[in-house]
Amino acid sequence: MADAVLTINSGSSSIKFALFELGAELTRIAAGQAENIGAAPHLRIKVGNVVALEKRWPDLAPLDHEDLLGQVLNWVEGHLGEDKLAAAGHRIVHGGEHFIEPVLLNEDIMTKLAGLNQLAPLHEPHNLAAVRAIMNLRPELPQIGCFDTAFHHTMPEVAMRLALPRHFHDEGVRRYGFHGLSYEYISGKLREEAPRLAAGRVIVAHLGNGASLCAMKNGVSIDSTMGFTALDGLMMGTRSGAIDPGVLIYLMQARGMNASDITSLLYKKSGLLGVSGISSDVRTLLADPHPEAAEALELFAYTVARHTGALASSLGGLDGFVFTAGIGEHAPQIRAAICKRLAWLGFDLSPEANTANEPAISTPDSEAEIRVIPTDEELMIARHVLTTINKQSA
Repeated sequence: MADAVLTINSGSSSIKFALFELGAELTRIAAGQAENIGAAPHLRIKVGNVVALEKRWPDLAPLDHEDLLGQVLNWVEGHLGEDKLAAAGHRIVHGGEHFIEPVLLNEDIMTKLAGLNQLAPLHEPHNLAAVRAIMNLRPELPQIGCFDTAFHHTMPEVAMRLALPRHFHDEGVRRYGFHGLSYEYISGKLREEAPRLAAGRVIVAHLGNGASLCAMKNGVSIDSTMGFTALDGLMMGTRSGAIDPGVLIYLMQARGMNASDITSLLYKKSGLLGVSGISSDVRTLLADPHPEAAEALELFAYTVARHTGALASSLGGLDGFVFTAGIGEHAPQIRAAICKRLAWLGFDLSPEANTANEPAISTPDSEAEIRVIPTDEELMIARHVLTTINKQSA
């Protein structure tokens, strides 16, 4: 075994991580998740398909992110033996205007990133909490921040600007775009699998509990459905997506809701969960016979198709469409519903290929090539970590 890097994606109640061996190519040697932090914590680490470590704690066990990361680091170091953990890489949702490439994290940078907490209140503080935890646990370990907004810094000025007084834009109130690590991976993978398509006009649909679209030209982001925050754009698992600002004014004036109430409503109680009243999980809704479940899924497909039309305009046409992430990769019924609404753009889906989850799911006669590509944000982070530590040591 050789030295390794650890990738970390920290949320409010969970931490996803993966361990990659350094070599001629990065090789994933372990992965796991700590979940239910703050309730009944559960830690599982797998090496391949084998569970190498599993621990459960009782409800309200006094363990925080630092405690769980300590467990993970202890296991990693024991597993590596005489080899060492070279660095840790973190998914950090918001990089603001200035962090447009991976960076070695230090106190000065952490202070600047903390200033972005209000731009991604449900993500950024927890991303940074994991960095702080490892700073306390292993202060000598290099840590690299990888930003979900970085891939979109290529968007033209007109795609970044909001129709507000200019001074707000100058203060950083603009469209940023998110899911950049996923889109960056898909851009590279598309160049490998379909180089001619990758050089054209492509929309990538990252459809999971969080969902967005990215318009790419020659593999570069030129527009996205997410904007100032990761709340904008598509309807999601529990997030509303784009909404008439007048609704928010109404909720404040007529319903007496404050900023905290509205934040909870739009981030945690809306989307598929809110419309169905049943679940935020597409798998549950597909299996549920109630009309509210079908209505929520129809609205999800409708919003994806509607925003696809807008991004096709940004691209000046469309050569291809890529589905990725949990729903995009594993829900052929949802893919079919979206493609049916996009027939006017030349989408012609092969039912057989779609049901079989084949890489290419369009017919030969389809004007737009439709593909399914599994994303790998963890590998993208590991690549950035390796590049960054090599630069530091050069």
